[in-house]
Amino acid sequence: MNKADIGVIGMEVMGKNLALNMESRGYTVAVFNRTEQKTRDFAEGPARGKKFIPAYDLKDFVASLSSPRKIMLMVKEGTPVDGFIEKLIPLLNKGDLIIDGGNSFFKDTIRRNEELGPKGILFIGTGVSGGEEGALKGPAIMPGGQKEAYQLVEKILTDISAKADDGAPCVTYIGPGAAGHFVKTTHNGIEYGDMQLIGECAWFFKNALGMSAGETADIIAKWNGGSDILRSYLIEITADSMKEKNKNAPGYIVDIIADITRMKGTGTWTVQSALELLVPIPTIASAVFSREMSQDKDLRLKMSGILKPGSESVPSGERSQLVDIAHDALYIAKISSYAQGLALLQAASREYKFDLNLGQIAKIWRGGCIIRAQFLDEISKAYEENPALPNLLAAPKFSEFVNKNLWKLAKFIEIAHKSGVSALGMASSYDYIMQIASPVMVSAQVAALQRDYFGAHGYFKIGGTKDPAVVKNAQGKMTEFHTDWMIEGRPEKEITK
Repeated sequence: MNKADIGVIGMEVMGKNLALNMESRGYTVAVFNRTEQKTRDFAEGPARGKKFIPAYDLKDFVASLSSPRKIMLMVKEGTPVDGFIEKLIPLLNKGDLIIDGGNSFFKDTIRRNEELGPKGILFIGTGVSGGEEGALKGPAIMPGGQKEAYQLVEKILTDISAKADDGAPCVTYIGPGAAGHFVKTTHNGIEYGDMQLIGECAWFFKNALGMSAGETADIIAKWNGGSDILRSYLIEITADSMKEKNKNAPGYIVDIIADITRMKGTGTWTVQSALELLVPIPTIASAVFSREMSQDKDLRLKMSGILKPGSESVPSGERSQLVDIAHDALYIAKISSYAQGLALLQAASREYKFDLNLGQIAKIWRGGCIIRAQFLDEISKAYEENPALPNLLAAPKFSEFVNKNLWKLAKFIEIAHKSGVSALGMASSYDYIMQIASPVMVSAQVAALQRDYFGAHGYFKIGGTKDPAVVKNAQGKMTEFHTDWMIEGRPEKEITK
């Protein structure tokens, strides 16, 4: 019997479509699902007459694979992944490979690598982005783990991946350990931010400018045209979906969709990781918090009868100008949001020794994935020109645009608030830029003073009003001080640790 080149476990939408994608590229694919009927439905449906080997027993599934065996798990993160790994271990040999293609938490991936390594079983935590269509036609793929494990499936992953406009495959070896799943999680966090910012523009157009969903769709569709700096997949599908008419009554379907956005966890994991690594990602966090607020619909209905935020209308003659302002405001907010996500990747790379190549990561995000966008070309170029870039906002291409047009983001936020529109994402992007560009954050000075006053926590000192650099000792470490606030004269002393 012919052996399969690779096996896929999990016949839900993503698993089925990835299997079909692999087979369409010339590979023989073994398939298995915990529920036998799903395997049977797939075998007798879309897989009929194609190079698939359906298996209804896990032993038969493993036996149908050529050595070294390559198995891709496309099951729900958490316990289901652990359960299948536990069942597979006795059936596998040293050198066989398990690929977790789900949205697993990166610390689970670290643990699984540590558990499988001594058994000689290779393991890759692989982020797959692109949804149902991407899985079938070509997703962006983010594999991380042992380099030799990646090399076993490099050709398969390259063949099934999306291809950017220049033909480059949207897959690369991300790094060791859980690098792939961490990058995919951060990708999803950036995705949350993107969706939030676009949604705030739509809210602005409706409440501040009095536009219908159809008018908003027309504007956003223009933003997706040609070489526009905002051209992206999310802009494209926002325009396409917002013009969809309500089939049961006049108007648009978006106007009758409940304002409740659910989450699966990756956005929350991104924020948790940022907190652990001490990296500010306010735009991404605002998107998570906004989704949380959306789910408390009953509370919002009650509070809307009590609180009455601004409701100023914008003169119709200013609408065209404000649409242009919104365009550039959105672009700046996106730059800020991506800068935050990439800063998180930089910090994780240092902490977990992922050795991430940010330019290469931006390059594989150009096709297949949800955040694919034209300006990822510029992000990739920025890191290729300067791999040591301290922050994306330092890249000349972006800093020049921000310096020239930041007032537009401020104007957008001002008009939004006067019109009763929440602009939490936009404001978070703006304030991130304000803080990162502040040589002295007075709010932090005051907080440090307060902490030393009530808790004797100590503080660092800067050289003075004309020298904002922190005072360091001969060893190059920041020197810590404490004021004895309760003693007469309030003497200051250096803290030795």
